[in-house]
Amino acid sequence: MDKETLADPQSLKQMELEEITSKISDLDKWRKIFSLHGLEISHPTPQKCQDHKLDEEKEDAAGASQTTSALKQSRFPSNILYSIPKALIVSSNLGGQPITLEMAAALRRILFGSTFQVFSYEWKRSYFRFHDPYTDLAYALVPDKGGAAAVQMAVQVNIIKYLLFVRNQEENVQLQSLCEISQKDQEKALAAALADILWTAGEHQKATVCLVTSDIYFTPSKDYKLDHFTESVQLFDFFEKDTTQQFLYDHIHCLKWEGSHGVILFLYSLLFSRTFERLQKDLDLTTTHLLQCRLGNFICRQALLNIILTGRASPHVFNGSQKLEGEGNMQKVLHGVFSRSDVGYLHWSKEEVEHYRLLQVGSMLKTPKLPIWLCNINGTYSVLFSTNRLLLSDWKMEHLFDLYFYNGQPSQKRTVHLTIDTHSHHWEGNHCEEDSDAEKRFPSVEMAIRTKWEGAAINWNGTVPFF
Repeated sequence: MDKETLADPQSLKQMELEEITSKISDLDKWRKIFSLHGLEISHPTPQKCQDHKLDEEKEDAAGASQTTSALKQSRFPSNILYSIPKALIVSSNLGGQPITLEMAAALRRILFGSTFQVFSYEWKRSYFRFHDPYTDLAYALVPDKGGAAAVQMAVQVNIIKYLLFVRNQEENVQLQSLCEISQKDQEKALAAALADILWTAGEHQKATVCLVTSDIYFTPSKDYKLDHFTESVQLFDFFEKDTTQQFLYDHIHCLKWEGSHGVILFLYSLLFSRTFERLQKDLDLTTTHLLQCRLGNFICRQALLNIILTGRASPHVFNGSQKLEGEGNMQKVLHGVFSRSDVGYLHWSKEEVEHYRLLQVGSMLKTPKLPIWLCNINGTYSVLFSTNRLLLSDWKMEHLFDLYFYNGQPSQKRTVHLTIDTHSHHWEGNHCEEDSDAEKRFPSVEMAIRTKWEGAAINWNGTVPFF
């Protein structure tokens, strides 16, 4: 700026006006971008509307290059105030079926066993959020606290299934491929995983997707407690898996943004896809509803996890069914897992071992079609998987092989690489008899793995063992 300009007040005012005009232009640009996503800028001042540009993802012919650290999942500048919920509401004219009071009451009964229970704050704030793209955990969801984490990790195994064995048609892919995915890849994987779960629950005939609209579809009842969320749901029915997946992808922001109630919407979609009639047939006398209140929070019963893993709300993890002798010589049947699904389940609990009541998982879940397992280890859910799609197809491959472990905890920054040796039994060597309780000497992760491969030696490849 020259001295003449500094000395001329009129010139200074003109420059200030031009600067303000430029900032207003930038603000208008952001308003247009936000409006495309249904968002609204909430009273920003010119000072807050500084010139910030989005870091665009740049993809090369082979896939994608690294995005900068400034690229966040929201993809919006952090210093502009905005209102999220509008992006999570779809038009009431989109063509779905409005929920009725009878439907909402049926949801409450199958979830809580009562129409007066509502989801806790932890459940309401839970949604499907990934780690940053192009990082060591780009493929992985960030689980929330509380009972919703079990649902998120059960969905996680299906995301890994898609990324390793559905999207890629090669026999094997490297772990690195899971780290080289963009935000678009993440959204495609989430939509594919959810569509697959819903389609399987609907017995490959129909899937239902639930989304929130701006309308309210029924009035309060003395027998039903409003939650100011369920009353605005619309149901969208699909009779082809591909159209289900495309619809989910088109509206994926309704499940993966803060404030979306994404996990609850998925649960509603899952139950409507399964239908209440099928759910009643799936359950037995041990399980009448899918959530259990424990220490003030609602946690998932096994039947709910089994719908996600197998498509059926089987209350138990043993193979087939078991008969119990009831009063008056009446037999009662308990429902387990009747066939191998694509993904499996492993279970280990120190507390249960100490009380001689460790849950025994049947071979249908221990040996799924693909080497991916949801693990319940001491009540915390995690994922164990292999990149070798043929691991469980040839017993010779199970002599020496690699597994990868993700537990979703904030302390884990990268996928843990484990090497499993089923021929060597040195894990039990060099220990005296008085220290014979294996679960006291070895991490619970290892003990969970040994419920599948008994006596296996496990190398953590430099990682300090945990759990």
